[in-house]
Amino acid sequence: MTEIETGAGSAVRASAPPRRPLRQLLAASVGNAVEWYDWYAYTFLATHIARQVFPSGSGDSLVPLLSTFAVFAVGFFMRPVGGLLMGAIADRRGRRTALTVTILLMGGSSLLVGLTPAYASVGVLSPVVLVAARLLQGLSVGGEFAASTTFLVESAGPGRRGLFSSFQYVSTTIGQLAASGLAALLVARLSEEAMNGWGWRVPFLLGAVLGLAGFWVRRGAEETLAHRPAEAPRPGLFDALRHHPRASLLIAGITAGGTLAYYTWTSYLPTYAELETGIAKRDALLAGTLSLAFFALLQPVGGLLSDRFGRKPCLLFFGLGFALLVVPLLRALDGSFGSLLLVQGAGMVLLTGFTSVSAAVNAEVFPARVRAAGIGFPYSLTVALFGGTAPYIGTLLKELGRPGLFPWYVAVLCLCSSAVYLRLPERAHEPLDR
Repeated sequence: MTEIETGAGSAVRASAPPRRPLRQLLAASVGNAVEWYDWYAYTFLATHIARQVFPSGSGDSLVPLLSTFAVFAVGFFMRPVGGLLMGAIADRRGRRTALTVTILLMGGSSLLVGLTPAYASVGVLSPVVLVAARLLQGLSVGGEFAASTTFLVESAGPGRRGLFSSFQYVSTTIGQLAASGLAALLVARLSEEAMNGWGWRVPFLLGAVLGLAGFWVRRGAEETLAHRPAEAPRPGLFDALRHHPRASLLIAGITAGGTLAYYTWTSYLPTYAELETGIAKRDALLAGTLSLAFFALLQPVGGLLSDRFGRKPCLLFFGLGFALLVVPLLRALDGSFGSLLLVQGAGMVLLTGFTSVSAAVNAEVFPARVRAAGIGFPYSLTVALFGGTAPYIGTLLKELGRPGLFPWYVAVLCLCSSAVYLRLPERAHEPLDR
């Protein structure tokens, strides 16, 4: 162990990476997959939830869907709070403690979604319960990214931070894949009446059980936060923002284009294709499931490339690629299963430039003392502003008769993030502050 100086001038022992990195990888990945399974089940079942929880207005079938996506966005706005609070717990009490709290929160909120009563039975209490559950899920997910990002990257050995970083989205995608696959299976096997009545609840009730399993796995993980002397001051809730404002802004700039593209491609695109081209829901869900499997396989490749050649080339591949190609890609959708699958696959290749290195880039920006809270708040706030609102903005533009503006919105924001990537210091081959 070696001594390093914190921002407050106190000496802190820097720990080596954990002795069992593969076990650490499993602990982070299993729990993260469960977290994101619960989170994304809502997205894939949005149209069924809409019919049960929100009354239609003025005979317009898009009104319940807009309300459901509005709740989707509301959940995102709790993510900065979760990132700040759980990040502070991770910096003060340890990464493992924060990770066990977040997965218990997610399991409980998933159970609440699954038990939400229908509007026809309890009236306005139905959307109130759903909103409360999504707020808790947002709190959990915001904290999950902050804690798991630091935990994963600090668990990596020399020259492997990019590879370990990529498993943030490998596990996230596995969770999405499970949610998408189960939704597709339920839609295929159940009648429309059964799906709208009770079928959509099944994934959330299962998610509550999986949350307990993830909690058990994480309890056996090794702590990665370096031991600090008893006299060393604990970081305050807003220390990262006060002492590292430029780093906080940098996280926001890195994330803005990536999160919009990510949520557009992995969550909203099946609904977008359904609204724009009339493709059957079953085909849209199947294309989404296949493209997610492809996306998960790409992540370690991107992480290894970033360890070899650096983070900036990967980020620029994503940012400039999306800025140039998102409009023609979305215009290529023609209502067929094949076109949707090809468009999603092409976007996943470009998106890997961001997702495979995101955790490593974020962790390399902040010192260990405030790393989790420093990442959690600006990252989650940016995701809330641009990622969480993507389905709502896309659906709203369709409602207003201007759906063609949405691809341009994605392109412009990706171009803005590319300008940040150009000026980003390259830290792939520098040691990580522990």
